[in-house]
Amino acid sequence: MSSTRFSTKERILGAAEELFAQQGFSGTSLRQVTSRAEVNIAAVNYHFGSKENLVNEVFRRRMDDMSAQRLEMLRKAREEAPDSLEAILAAFVEPALALAANRNGGGAFIRVIARAYAETNDGLRAFLSERYGHVQRDFARALAACLPGLTKEELYWRLDFLGGALTYAMADFGLIKRPAGVSEIDHRRRAGSELIRFAAAGFRSTPAAEPASPEN
Repeated sequence: MSSTRFSTKERILGAAEELFAQQGFSGTSLRQVTSRAEVNIAAVNYHFGSKENLVNEVFRRRMDDMSAQRLEMLRKAREEAPDSLEAILAAFVEPALALAANRNGGGAFIRVIARAYAETNDGLRAFLSERYGHVQRDFARALAACLPGLTKEELYWRLDFLGGALTYAMADFGLIKRPAGVSEIDHRRRAGSELIRFAAAGFRSTPAAEPASPEN
């Protein structure tokens, strides 16, 4: 593939990512994308074929690398510290926070993720499940080995909550702002450390007993 074609494809993806972050998926037209990227509609059709495929590719170009990093960290954690819950959680959390800190569009992509939570897009959810569901399952198996007292349902509830908390931390719109004199890298590292400690306590908590039925 020539560098010209590559740069055109990247311009389209970058423009789409920015617009999806600002306006959502349904609120963004292909003509807006082509205008932002300074290309014609034929270029979008050539590289992606459809708006749905463009949405999927915006996720794929970021999440493929993040997923590979997560799985590599998970592999090392299971080899070097198989009983360490914190090491498994770090493998899940740290690559995502590194993506959020990426100055080449990382911030915009985090807002795109938030849009995916907020909007109903069955096609995107099916794509993400098919392409990245194995990552979630690998982490679930590793967590289950550390937490034999949890049922599968309890484990997945807690893993789901971790995903939501991580997205919040990635967006960096919480109460804790980066203090003056603290680098962005150090602030992200602190956020990751606190989230891992918080999540570990949640995963280790004893499941609550079912409430007793009221007597008649």
